[in-house]
Amino acid sequence: MTFAAEVERVWPHRGARFEVLGGGITNHNLKVEVDGERFVLRVAGKDTSLLGIDRTVELAATRAAAAVGVGPDVVDFVEPEGWLVTRFVEGEIPAPERMREPALLSRVARALRAFHDGAPIPGSFDSFRIVESYRRTAIDRGGSVPDAYDWANEVARRIEATRSTDVPVPCHNDLLNANFLDDGEQLRIVDWEYAGMGDRFFDLANFSVNHELDEAQSELLLDSYFGELRASDADALELMRFMSDFREAMWGVVQASVSELEFDFDAYAAEHFARLARTAASPSFVAALD
Repeated sequence: MTFAAEVERVWPHRGARFEVLGGGITNHNLKVEVDGERFVLRVAGKDTSLLGIDRTVELAATRAAAAVGVGPDVVDFVEPEGWLVTRFVEGEIPAPERMREPALLSRVARALRAFHDGAPIPGSFDSFRIVESYRRTAIDRGGSVPDAYDWANEVARRIEATRSTDVPVPCHNDLLNANFLDDGEQLRIVDWEYAGMGDRFFDLANFSVNHELDEAQSELLLDSYFGELRASDADALELMRFMSDFREAMWGVVQASVSELEFDFDAYAAEHFARLARTAASPSFVAALD
């Protein structure tokens, strides 16, 4: 795809120049320069509603993140396509090893806390229902669900019983390394398409497992976030690391059934099923679940 028509659709007869930004296997992100200003045009992928994505919720979440200094400024929302235009954020994606350093972990914790403590956003994100929804969608679309699903869902039911009392907060829910930008002063988070009211520990665990934090680094993240380290918080983080990978595995399963992209979603799902099995076998997880 050249995306010239998409850019012309948003900036007609403006002589806009653009380049395709890397990252992302659901949408296409374009860096656009118009009249000396730079923007990012996010062209939504096909059938993303099957992944639980609501573009109006993404818009509200991005605006909420910008309001607390965490996300990019929203410039426009193109309907009916659901394309999002934000100001281009200067900065770089920190290397994963940098994200595990104490100073940057503290900045991540502050950024997440600022968003979690912000105003409510529309939409909800319940990882326990999402994995079930992904299973139904995959089957309805003629796909298959790995045998590991049944065992993982039984574990998830036990985890859910421990999480039922927490009040939902605004969450990002997709804290991959590529979704962080650092200009040396401000740490911003992009890609809010899975945002919704949910469990703050899903966000914390999602960041932890995606950045392969060890026990000490996860404890530092919690200490920076809460201002103290409590055993109950460490247990919650450990359990929700499992749910983060379960959601990611089932995302791969449903994508294998609906996506037209040339990407090995089956292998992606298998990788995350393998990682959640390793998590479930760890002594710290067993202790937290019991």
